[in-house]
Amino acid sequence: MNNKLYGKLIFELSHPGRRAYSLPKNRFGHYELSEDMRRSEDAMLPECDEMTVVRHYTNHSENNFGVDNGFYPLGSCTMKYNPTINEEIAALPSFCNLHPLQPEETVQGALEVEYRLQQALASLTGMSDFTLNPCAGAHGELTGLMIIRSYHESRGDMKRTKVIVPDSAHGTNPASAAVCGCEVIEVTSTADGLVDLDNLKELIKENGPEIAAMMMTNPNTLGLFERQIPEISRVVHECGGLMYYDGANLNPMLGAVRPADMGFDVMHVNLHKTFSTPHGGGGPGDGPVGVIKGLEEFLPKPHVVYHSDTSTYSILHNPAEEAGDYNLEANYIGAFLGNFLVIIRALAYILSLGREHIKMVGPLATLNANYIKESLKDDYELPIEGLCKHEFVFDGLRDKSTGVTTMDVAKRLLDYGYHAPTIYFPLLFHEAMMIEPTENESKDTIDRFIDVMHIISKEAMEKPELVKNAPHNTPIGRVDDVLAARHPIVTYRQLMAES
Repeated sequence: MNNKLYGKLIFELSHPGRRAYSLPKNRFGHYELSEDMRRSEDAMLPECDEMTVVRHYTNHSENNFGVDNGFYPLGSCTMKYNPTINEEIAALPSFCNLHPLQPEETVQGALEVEYRLQQALASLTGMSDFTLNPCAGAHGELTGLMIIRSYHESRGDMKRTKVIVPDSAHGTNPASAAVCGCEVIEVTSTADGLVDLDNLKELIKENGPEIAAMMMTNPNTLGLFERQIPEISRVVHECGGLMYYDGANLNPMLGAVRPADMGFDVMHVNLHKTFSTPHGGGGPGDGPVGVIKGLEEFLPKPHVVYHSDTSTYSILHNPAEEAGDYNLEANYIGAFLGNFLVIIRALAYILSLGREHIKMVGPLATLNANYIKESLKDDYELPIEGLCKHEFVFDGLRDKSTGVTTMDVAKRLLDYGYHAPTIYFPLLFHEAMMIEPTENESKDTIDRFIDVMHIISKEAMEKPELVKNAPHNTPIGRVDDVLAARHPIVTYRQLMAES
């Protein structure tokens, strides 16, 4: 590697007149653009030779970190391994080159993929039916809450506009409720990290006729299974509310228990988390929403249905659209049928595991997480003892006298070739460190990670400044995260002006 090139911006490698391409001779003639379509000055673009461009981007690509090249203990987001075969299937021209407005008879295979995934998700979760339209988890949350509001309004129950959310919930839960026009009511957690049933009953006593739903993640954000969920579901249902399941932590439930069997009425699934397509880098995603029997009519359209008499698939549209009225009311939450290539990956993942092996996902994820937790709890503070599910939360190092923070530990992990876990979330603990190994990781990989965490703990006691100034072996050292967030430099021109 040429160290003089490594780490520089492509603009810094630019020299006037250099080119990394040659265009074919113009065979189409010359056409003038109108003035309003022309730039007032030439675009500021780098000028580099081909080898410089190739080496520059190859060197930078080697700095990317993902589940394909290292252990990724990122809690909350279930960064699962994405088998290459799923990518190959999603890349097939017969899938990639489809247009969403093609006639139904020309896309029967694609519609079958959608329908089979709807059925598979229903089987895995106990729900009656699913829509695949939402394009993200938060989008699914909003869709689910809109279904709940539509259900109440269809019964003339217009006062149900309050949603109960645990204080340990993902931040998207209260945000989605607010976007849906609902008022958020927070229920507290007990000392053991579970929903405070007494507090919940008080809230329902005060607000019962106005409760639309309660949103829950089970196991919760601390990785703990809500043992009182049958009673929680009972009291919410008795006051007329519905139960909403946030599918962010569905991973450890696969093969163990289904949300519908726990008493949930509406839920979303993160295909990009639980069923392949890890969503590092911000996308892509898909957040299908399922409902129990009796709520299917409130699912958004379009929706894929199967006709057994002709063995064909078709798209069920809004009745107003079928009648030719395109001034539609809001039961469309996406233009088409979801993020199709994520849907293909998810179905490929489910089919490759099969009915038998998908039952191993939850138990193995739980085993891996508990193994790490028990191996490290002497060095790292475990605020809540007991069995966890797929993830758990430490409250920083056990020895706080060193001044080494969770941020420091996360930065030091980079020096040892590991991605950092989720830090400072959930907000219940000051030095939160959420670790989630997923079911895919081998004992050898987990043991190496445990060894490194022990080493960092020892370094914190013996050489705290080494940890506080980490990372040391990465292309870029410790950055000011707050300054970067508050004052981002997003263009080379701005960088030059400020330098």
